[in-house]
Amino acid sequence: MASQDVRLEAVSEDSSGLLANLLELYLHDMSEIFPIAVGADGRFGYEKLPLYWSERDTRFAFLIRSADRVAGFALVARGSPASDDPGALDVAEFFVLRSYRRSGIGGHAAALLWDRLPGRWIVRVSQANRAGLRFWEQTIRAYTHGAFSECERPGTHHMFRVFSFSSTSRAPAV
Repeated sequence: MASQDVRLEAVSEDSSGLLANLLELYLHDMSEIFPIAVGADGRFGYEKLPLYWSERDTRFAFLIRSADRVAGFALVARGSPASDDPGALDVAEFFVLRSYRRSGIGGHAAALLWDRLPGRWIVRVSQANRAGLRFWEQTIRAYTHGAFSECERPGTHHMFRVFSFSSTSRAPAV
């Protein structure tokens, strides 16, 4: 997949339904790792989704597109539970549809995200998410040319690997 075929699109509140649908797929995948229960209505729900429109200075929602088709999403929050720095950017959620995985789209999208929002970044990954750990370690190592730090932190249900690094602007800001 050529990098020019991958792009990030800021999600407007008008498109929140599409993002909510993708979040259901993501949460279904994550329910293998975390104790996430489906609600009485058959949906997982994502209670923080409205915050991405009411807290526009600290929360950012993007669709990942490949050749104009939806391939996933990224949710970013300024401030991370894994950092004392209130300005650190946290990859709150990141999802690539299964049919696009292992194609390079996720790595391209992550790089576009880090270029678009320059600053100090935190990526937290559950140790139980083996595929996610491989993806994030390889992607961050390639993006930073090895200039990142990592540590382990306990979470509610698992140990987490926490990656920290800085990005600089290579693309227009949001």
